[in-house]
Amino acid sequence: MIKNGKYLLLVLFVLAGLLAGCGDKPEKPKDPRLLLGFSQLGSESAWRIGNTRDIETQADLYGVGLMLENANQKQENQIAAIRRFIAYKVDVIAFSPIVEEGWDNVLLEAKNAGIPVILVDRDIKTEREGLTACLIGSDFYKEGVMAAEYLIRKADALDLEEVNIVEITGTENSTPMRQRQAGFMDTIGKDERMKVLTSVNGDFLKSRGAECMRQLLSSFGRKIDVVFSHNDEMTLGALPEIERAGLKPGRDIIIISIDGGQDAIDVLKQGKINCVVECTPKLGRALMETVIKLKAGEEVAEVIHPEEAIFTDEQNTAGIAPRGY
Repeated sequence: MIKNGKYLLLVLFVLAGLLAGCGDKPEKPKDPRLLLGFSQLGSESAWRIGNTRDIETQADLYGVGLMLENANQKQENQIAAIRRFIAYKVDVIAFSPIVEEGWDNVLLEAKNAGIPVILVDRDIKTEREGLTACLIGSDFYKEGVMAAEYLIRKADALDLEEVNIVEITGTENSTPMRQRQAGFMDTIGKDERMKVLTSVNGDFLKSRGAECMRQLLSSFGRKIDVVFSHNDEMTLGALPEIERAGLKPGRDIIIISIDGGQDAIDVLKQGKINCVVECTPKLGRALMETVIKLKAGEEVAEVIHPEEAIFTDEQNTAGIAPRGY
């Protein structure tokens, strides 16, 4: 019995040491009642689905209770969800705003209730101060700059004297639409070769990307040198339309996309897309760490940007690791 007892103690000691050594796992908050209300704007793309999945996974790892609602691309649904979170008295509210304007009233309600609000992925416009605690998301302006810088390098490599560009934008008045466009236009504006034929709204949807591309080909045909698309879904919708018009995407037309999902990377490897700027959906860890800090009354950074990359035909695309979304 003594021998067996010593063996049992040894096993328990080893197990305790293994558990203590799992340093990669996040430390769960001391208060298990910490509750986050999160309003996702929709499930319109692989990016958005990956973003939701990552937030759910990280909430579980960090021991944060999660009330999650999908707004299905409607601002009124998000406003209603935020009001439900307030009524439920969650500790922190987070949401990915569909558009930039129209949030003041509901966010003032959250502030008066003493509930901090985190913006995820997208920003808002407001004249009131202190309605949100911070923004966690990509630098969309920089993404537009990176896309434009690639195009300038590509034009140099091909020795192009004039570059005719069509732009398929994301949802009108959304943060990524505005900032990606601004970053791209500001950068190409310094190069006299660059000419934007038109910009059309694809609403970040694959079906709209196809519709927009048909419209653009009908209007401009072989004059189009470049398609700058604000996300992978619209890009993937546009590619078959280009092929149906008898053109080869990636060769006859330079294709530039943003997001970096697996489907787009696969097509990049096939040579049908020339450039994909990364916009990672994996924001869950930063969100949970910020939630815990806010619950503890700690200060947080006003803006938290993830590190992001760019994938192009300038590199060995075979070495790009699986994206996970």
